[in-house]
Amino acid sequence: MNNLSSFLRQRLRGPAAGIALQMFALVLFVCMDTTFKLMAAHLPVPQLAWARFLGSAIAVWGFLAILGKGSLPWRSRAPGLQALRSLALGGCTLFFASALHFLPLADATAVNFATPLLTVAAAALFLGEKVIPRRWLGVVIGLLGVMLAIRPPFITGEAPPHPAYLLPLGSAAAFALYAVLTRKLAMLDDSRTTILHTGLAATLVFSLFMPFVWVPPSLGQWGAMLALGVLGGASHGIMVLAYARAPASVLAPLSYFQLIWAGVSGWLVFNDVPDRWTLIGASIILGGGMMTIWPARPRALPAGAMAQQK
Repeated sequence: MNNLSSFLRQRLRGPAAGIALQMFALVLFVCMDTTFKLMAAHLPVPQLAWARFLGSAIAVWGFLAILGKGSLPWRSRAPGLQALRSLALGGCTLFFASALHFLPLADATAVNFATPLLTVAAAALFLGEKVIPRRWLGVVIGLLGVMLAIRPPFITGEAPPHPAYLLPLGSAAAFALYAVLTRKLAMLDDSRTTILHTGLAATLVFSLFMPFVWVPPSLGQWGAMLALGVLGGASHGIMVLAYARAPASVLAPLSYFQLIWAGVSGWLVFNDVPDRWTLIGASIILGGGMMTIWPARPRALPAGAMAQQK
């Protein structure tokens, strides 16, 4: 097991590895959101959120215990930030899962894509990360694609959107806070410590509400609740590893790709066929996302400077 851990640490290094890990985490997010939408018609959203956090916490704790032979790095240099990060993720999950009760998966995901712009701005303001103008332009282009994907009335002439569209906006703000805190804690704590704390505070808070909202689940619903936990733990654990390897301003705009996969999932699972606005918006989102992750050209050094570096 130690050999496996060493192998993974050697291979999963650098910004390129961070980008790959983030892309994989986004696929797992869509799987989790699809399960949430399926189950929200049968069980209360707070109960599903509780199962998601408790299940993921148990899965992550068990995996890290096996990987580290029972030694878990619980001690954090910033326990308050760890708790705030966990609660931010809890709010994000509650808002977004509630939105899925009213909105198609692709639509809710599209509105939630205010997250990258908020994250890039917060990373620049609070973490001091340098964001080049091209990346800002890519984020703005991606958000224009999001606007087209949700078919705003001033373009399509359709009726105003459902008030539930405010819920994924709240989810976007909460997730931006979570993403920035993830990057901040990557500078302070071991990534395993942050993974261990991800669901702790949220699980405790949601547990307080269970006596008031609990609905006895069937055997199949227990399985779905367990799947929520596993998907949640895996996706956010992988995202922690990604943010430890690449800046938040680079990783956050990659979330635009999630809209494409959410559209595919909505089509296959819920028969929500993406229309032309979704397809056009997704294409623009892809272009904006590529602008943000394309590496900047290194500046040429003067001959004298190059000679000094040799």
